[in-house]
Amino acid sequence: MSGTPATIGRGRLAGMAEQGWRVVLITSVAPIAVAMTETLRGLGHDPVAVLAPRRNPPRPSDTAMTDESAPPGMDVVLLRNKFSIEPVLRALEPDLVLCWGFPWLIPQAALDVPRLGSVNLHPAMLPRHRGPIPLSWAIRAGDAHYGVTWHRMDDGFDTGAILAQSTVPMEPDDADIWVVGPRMAGVALGLLPRVLERLAAGDVGDPQVATGDEPYAGWFEDDYATINWAKPAVEIDRQVRAWAINAGNVHAGPTADLDGKRVLVRRTSLTDPGGDAIRVDAGDGPIWVVAWEPLKEAEEPAES
Repeated sequence: MSGTPATIGRGRLAGMAEQGWRVVLITSVAPIAVAMTETLRGLGHDPVAVLAPRRNPPRPSDTAMTDESAPPGMDVVLLRNKFSIEPVLRALEPDLVLCWGFPWLIPQAALDVPRLGSVNLHPAMLPRHRGPIPLSWAIRAGDAHYGVTWHRMDDGFDTGAILAQSTVPMEPDDADIWVVGPRMAGVALGLLPRVLERLAAGDVGDPQVATGDEPYAGWFEDDYATINWAKPAVEIDRQVRAWAINAGNVHAGPTADLDGKRVLVRRTSLTDPGGDAIRVDAGDGPIWVVAWEPLKEAEEPAES
């Protein structure tokens, strides 16, 4: 057989891509698993299983992986801890692992199992906003857009080489993940063919070039959980939207005094929406509280 080892290897990978790869998905979000499964099958690949974290105690959720919500025709494995991942992957013998919406740092030994590597989708323009809640931090920072990045996984959080990325416009009415999520998913899945092409070619990806000044998207701190009405209205509105799209924070927020009551503010508006909205004078003008609930009745946030 002619050709260098590198070109021979790329040829084998390309042939494997034409025949279809065995792909294992790692995610805790059922709609993501369904969308990735449909996309991969449409591209001629064979998603064989979904690995999801076992929650103890169980946490009811509209996005939880259950028998009813799992993609059809897929095995579903509920993992007791991150050390279960490697032996499960070895048994499944995947060509590729795709991870998206998973809370644990996966051990390097597990990442090394698939022959084409392990790839993650992070909802930010890496290296900006590494961390667990990048969408919230993009809003908090006043960014003009969100981002999506497919990157190879390594032994750090969100630090691997980039395979594809793009921006997603940020809209002023992005009130929760159900509004933003479909838009993010559409862009992310649209990049997947390019990701698979680079993997088939043996492309290692583009190293992340971080300056050290990028904000880390960590869980919100306690002092960001309280609204200060003296701040500019646009800043308060960003605070409310950042909390609304956040999930799993150890603090409940944002809280505020409203008509003599301590409440959780769920939604605000920079223009008068009418109805039952309450006008509040912020530091530079009015802001309207559209949705709120008494703090004592608010659901306590789940620990991550």
